[in-house]
Amino acid sequence: MSWSTDDIPDLTGKRAVITGVTGGLGLHTAIGLARQGAELVVTARNDRKADQAVKRIKDAAAGAVVEVVSLDLADLTEVKGAAAEVSQKYDRIDILVNNAGIMVPPRLSKTVDGFELQMGTNHLGHFAWTAGLWPLLEASGARVVTVASLAHTTVGSIDLTALTPEGSSRKYGRWQTYGESKLANLMFAVELDRRVKVAGSGVVSVGAHPGYAATNLTKAGPAVNGLSLPGIGMHQVTKVLGQSASHGAWPLLMAATDEALTGGEYVGPAGFRGMRGRPKLVGMTRVARDAELAVALWTASEKATGMRFNV
Repeated sequence: MSWSTDDIPDLTGKRAVITGVTGGLGLHTAIGLARQGAELVVTARNDRKADQAVKRIKDAAAGAVVEVVSLDLADLTEVKGAAAEVSQKYDRIDILVNNAGIMVPPRLSKTVDGFELQMGTNHLGHFAWTAGLWPLLEASGARVVTVASLAHTTVGSIDLTALTPEGSSRKYGRWQTYGESKLANLMFAVELDRRVKVAGSGVVSVGAHPGYAATNLTKAGPAVNGLSLPGIGMHQVTKVLGQSASHGAWPLLMAATDEALTGGEYVGPAGFRGMRGRPKLVGMTRVARDAELAVALWTASEKATGMRFNV
């Protein structure tokens, strides 16, 4: 029997933290959780867009409780400050969805700290964010969902120099770098699962991907350096061939709420080539399961962010 949103259990009394809710997957994940009673803490970079997202969530989920935290994952100082703010205000987190990201800027862009923008935002920002929230996550045996992508299958490995400011000077390939950042997301989810199981922690770490979903990500990333015809074209093709953002959120919702998942799983669409359809457990590449590379990635991420987990 295939999973549907009717399978999401009652989440009354649960607190979910979601990055990137001003549109697309994050917004629809937030709506899905709020409809089942979860209290939401959501992050955004833009106050106006955050207000619009909160309105949409409350319109879709009557009585929803939604708090907004300002967060720019491309600024590690801000990431650490936002994590500290959440940790001071709340006593637990039951679900963390690491969703926000940037996709294929046409030219090299850097984070505030000098890292290539995609690796710095998609992976390092979320690594530091999760580490900063770790005491709350561990205390409640939280579910941590990290959003990867079909793009993780397009790269054979990760050049760990990409996790250094110096690495941003290497020849820039927007799709190569995006694929590496999403591979890093998935490897983080798998390695976190391995570490919490060794430590005997109750945290559950699961990866998810939306398939080929029509979200603003395909437009916002290519427009980082200004609108471009390839970026506009990619967004239009995605709108035609991809599934809706609400359907793209299904794997994230399953990963966040299916009590049968025990950690280390990867959830994605069941349809043709994993691009669309109801969510199910899906496979990942051999390199995504490379334990030695995962440890090296973890160590490099700790060095890059200055953040550590107690696992």
